Formats: sequence, C-alpha cells, structure tokens
Amino acid sequence: MTLTDPIGDMFSRIRNGQMRSLNSVDIPSSNFRQNILKILKNEGFIKDYYIEKTENNKVSLKINLKYYEGNPVIKEIKRISKPGRRVYSRASSISKVMNGLGLAILSTPKGVMSDTEARKNNIGGEIICKVF
Repeated sequence: MTLTDPIGDMFSRIRNGQMRSLNSVDIPSSNFRQNILKILKNEGFIKDYYIEKTENNKVSLKINLKYYEGNPVIKEIKRISKPGRRVYSRASSISKVMNGLGLAILSTPKGVMSDTEARKNNIGGEIICKVF
C-alpha cells in the first residue's frame, strides 16, 4: 500500500495515539519525518523519538507522546501544505500560530525549521503544518 501523504499519515497516527492516551506510536521512518520530529521535540510537544529496526531490516520511528495533567500537550496538529495544494510563504508574511503560543513548521531551502527560526533567518518556504 502506498501513501499519497506520508506526513499527513504521521500526524494522524500522533492524533489517534493521543486520543487513546497511548505512551508511544510507531511510524515508518524517513529523514523528512525525523526533521519534523526533531523540531517537535525541541519545542516541547513530544517527549522523544527513537529509530528502531523492525523485521526485514525496515526502519521505523517510535514517538513518545507527551501529556500534562492527563491531557495531551498537542491540542491540534494540522497539515497546511498538502500534495494537492502546496502553500508557500515569505519570511515576512509567516503568520504566528495562536499569537506565538503555537508553532508552524516550514520546509525551506536551508532545511526544515520552525516559524520563529525562519523569521529570524529571513527565509520563506513551504508551510508543512501548524501545531498548538
């Protein structure tokens, strides 16, 4: 089975895991997903992620979800740029998510970065998702 939107699938697995109050979820691995998870970890939205070898030498990512007082830290994770409709933004026009409480993740020519980092470096790019 091929996925048309592997990033959207990752966000759905995170959402579904949090609805069931799971401690961790497994997703197939890719460098792009690892870069997104690194940003989510640095910003404090997930505890950690690990690279695991599964059967047949396939590599998967194990994401440890984060909760605060029994509620998930990620209230909403929404895919903005989709395979059918790409959304790009200049550095000057990147909007703040929930007045700076949230986070937007961008794919730029300098790599995957958060919205604050992109504004600081004056680099625009494709808006992958918004997290709050």
